[in-house]
Amino acid sequence: MKALETIEQFDQLKDKGKHIFLFSADWCPDCRFIDPFMPEVEEKFSDFNFVYVDRDKFIDLCVNNDVFGIPSFLAFEDGQELGRFVSKDRKTQEEIERFIKSL
Repeated sequence: MKALETIEQFDQLKDKGKHIFLFSADWCPDCRFIDPFMPEVEEKFSDFNFVYVDRDKFIDLCVNNDVFGIPSFLAFEDGQELGRFVSKDRKTQEEIERFIKSL
């Protein structure tokens, strides 16, 4: 999963193609919980590009997108928000996959 580098990059990505942004942080234990199975999730849903967003680096982006808990997921296709799985709760692989299937 590639990491977001700039807010401009976020705007470009969300406006073109299918992307799922994972809002996370290195210090977050619930975020580390999903790390082992995220490559499998990415492989299953290869029609989406997955992008890691460091919450601490992009706090303004989090605020602007109403992401106040991590790990959280925002999905976009060609500028349209397809869905969001936003909360501070730990997420299982099954919950994440169910969210993506619902898009």
